Amino acid sequence: MERWQSDLEKMVQTVKDEDIRRFLESPKIHFEAKSKLLSEHVKGVNPLVLNLVLMLISRGRLNIIGEIAAEYQRLLRSSRGVELAEVTTAVPLSKEDEQKLARQLGRIVEKKVEIKADINPGIIGGFVARIGDRLLDGSTRSKLAALKKELAGAGR
Repeated sequence: MERWQSDLEKMVQTVKDEDIRRFLESPKIHFEAKSKLLSEHVKGVNPLVLNLVLMLISRGRLNIIGEIAAEYQRLLRSSRGVELAEVTTAVPLSKEDEQKLARQLGRIVEKKVEIKADINPGIIGGFVARIGDRLLDGSTRSKLAALKKELAGAGR
């Protein structure tokens, strides 16, 4: 399963190259030439992954290869009992802080958690985490907004 994931990622990276993508999507170029180019460019890739990409090319759907790879990654994590947490912080997290946060979030969702980190100085401090359909907002910005709302309500 891991090989499928890495081979799908190789394909995604390959088709990100604009010249290769234009070649593979061109209706003027014969399918055999596209197949040959792809086979030579990604040697060692599982033949079933290559066939999947060739099928996408033949149906004019190469643009969804990234979505397929992302969904496969999600299913692979799920089969291992792992959830992806998309975490946004104001400053970059150290590896140690990232591991601590992963453990804390894991306790909340009762699964092992992998973190995909993003940085947005606009949240001021704390973090915002999305795990599946859950949103955990521990940002300073949201706490300040709640405090402002509370103070405005008390002033009436």
